[in-house]
Amino acid sequence: MRLRSVAAGLPSRTVTNADILRMIAEHSSGGFEGNLDETLRVIEGLLRYTGSAERRWLDVGERPIELLRNATKTALEQAEVQAGEVDLLIYTGIGRGFIEPGGAYHCATALGLGEPDCFDIIDACMSWTRAVQVAESLMRAGRYRTAVIVNAEFSLRMGGMVFPHLFTLSNQEALASIFPAYTLGEAATATVLSADDDEPWDFRFVSRPDLAPLCNVTLPGYEGFCEPSDKLAANGVGYFSSFGAEMHEVGMVEALGVFRSLDVDPEKVSALFTHASSKRHWQMMADSVGLGEAIHHVYPTTGNLVSASVPTAMASAIATGALQRGERAVGWVGSAGMSFGAFSFVY
Repeated sequence: MRLRSVAAGLPSRTVTNADILRMIAEHSSGGFEGNLDETLRVIEGLLRYTGSAERRWLDVGERPIELLRNATKTALEQAEVQAGEVDLLIYTGIGRGFIEPGGAYHCATALGLGEPDCFDIIDACMSWTRAVQVAESLMRAGRYRTAVIVNAEFSLRMGGMVFPHLFTLSNQEALASIFPAYTLGEAATATVLSADDDEPWDFRFVSRPDLAPLCNVTLPGYEGFCEPSDKLAANGVGYFSSFGAEMHEVGMVEALGVFRSLDVDPEKVSALFTHASSKRHWQMMADSVGLGEAIHHVYPTTGNLVSASVPTAMASAIATGALQRGERAVGWVGSAGMSFGAFSFVY
């Protein structure tokens, strides 16, 4: 399989760390128990520690489908692929407007792709990586020739699973399950892939389902579909709950293990793309495996883009010349689930 192109669409509103602190202060001032000013200083320090500076959110009048349409148009043009040539469309990620049917069906019409086979893949921040693996397997079986993988990670709207509920802090202790929400950004991406027997991809995955309670967005009645845990719905049913510090701590061993199972020569890797959950954490991990100079960060300017993190970083690296044709790249992701994945391919 060959990566033909990848494009990202970022919304126009830039939200700085100072903006985040201002919004928390505004929404929390009425009922906060404790010293709110001190808590704001803690949040500011944590944001700086992770490497956060800015993130992009939808501005008034902007629609996810328009950003996705523009990204898909750009990706198809760069790949020199006509819309009618696409025979598989996969919509992937957490951000979505539909539980039924799959978002891929609505996107196929909105993007003018005709009648490709459509389905969705939801696997938290691992979603895009899983979708690429599935696409490669189907192409290897000879079922499809041209696939487009799209996502639209937009969860910061008023009344959504993050804002303003998680910006209304009750006390400092709540940060344990809320802080990762303050690092989130928004983006749409489109990836064009084509069948190519001469370009195999190599994927490695490890799953730790015992760690599933650490990061969730629950639905009403979720209790009947899982084993009980006091971490589930920690911020309320329907709202994002993520124990980010604990996830990074317990997940590091698994993440390093899955990367080493990939068995790539660091000297032959031109670019490393990781989940954008923390610049500091992933830089430390990259340094430990000899790829510290190859990692391509987007987190400081885009925030955590969930399943759009890796394709956005790829689009950025290709645009700046950090990844060129014929060079080897590596992807490395840790995700709610928890799951850990690493993959290698030649661009």
